[in-house]
Amino acid sequence: MPSAAPLQLISEPLLQEKQITLYLKREDLLHPHISGNKWRKLKYNLIEAKNHQKDTLLTFGGAYSNHIVAVAAAGQEYNFKTIGFIRGEAHEPLNSTLQFAQNCGMQLHYIDRTTYRQKQDPAFQGNLKKQYPNAYILPEGGTNLLAVKGCTEIVTDINIPFDYICCAAGTGGTLSGIIAGLNGYAQVIGIPALKGGEFLKTDVTALVKEYSGQEYQNWQLQTDYHFGGYAKVKPELITFIQVFKENHHVQLEPVYTGKMLYGIYDLIRQDYFKAGCTITAIHTGGLQGLAGFAERLGIVL
Repeated sequence: MPSAAPLQLISEPLLQEKQITLYLKREDLLHPHISGNKWRKLKYNLIEAKNHQKDTLLTFGGAYSNHIVAVAAAGQEYNFKTIGFIRGEAHEPLNSTLQFAQNCGMQLHYIDRTTYRQKQDPAFQGNLKKQYPNAYILPEGGTNLLAVKGCTEIVTDINIPFDYICCAAGTGGTLSGIIAGLNGYAQVIGIPALKGGEFLKTDVTALVKEYSGQEYQNWQLQTDYHFGGYAKVKPELITFIQVFKENHHVQLEPVYTGKMLYGIYDLIRQDYFKAGCTITAIHTGGLQGLAGFAERLGIVL
């Protein structure tokens, strides 16, 4: 089992000027392949799969999915067979994400986008269970109640007082776990990576209530930092990631954590945070596809 993720103090002239203390919680250092929030989401699901005597992990994702990589690596490390249903058509040669998954022993099955959208339908799920009776089925992105439970432990690792905790949001599982784990302590800011991320308000509220039975008011979404949509970037985001790496020796990725930290810095410039407050930002990992992402865009990260 990975150990606790360290906190890294970030020092910047902007932070000193605004009298803000910023820590980066290095969840990316938890595991070389099952890193960040992916480890947190999988932890109790792996235990549940063993308890139900399932020998296979079956899940879904795109061709560059961090979740696919994490499940494939977890299967290899914890002695599960793995099956990945990949959105879209097969392409040879495989990209680095899918090649890694295949090297870990994952069986890759490609399904068209129309069929992929039906993956949560009861009929589709029922057919999967009949076809793969020994499989433990994980949703795309890994978000379910056991994932929320794992993500509550992100906050139990933090041994300093803080006023805000910030994280990127995709499916909302990590954000839900943080909210539930804090139990009303401090303010939580989620920064969606998708355009139109307002839908997460409903999803996260429902997940938190289903997990904890509570509805908390100490959280919000900041939806202005998607840079055009999921996996979309703009030059100012790329520059921010490059400068951050140079200044702090921390690699960010442009899909989630880069956007989150860009948003935090922008909010600090706008005096959103009061002087004297402490912010903990969560580095959720997701670095496995970075080289391929940079190569496709013709940039250096």
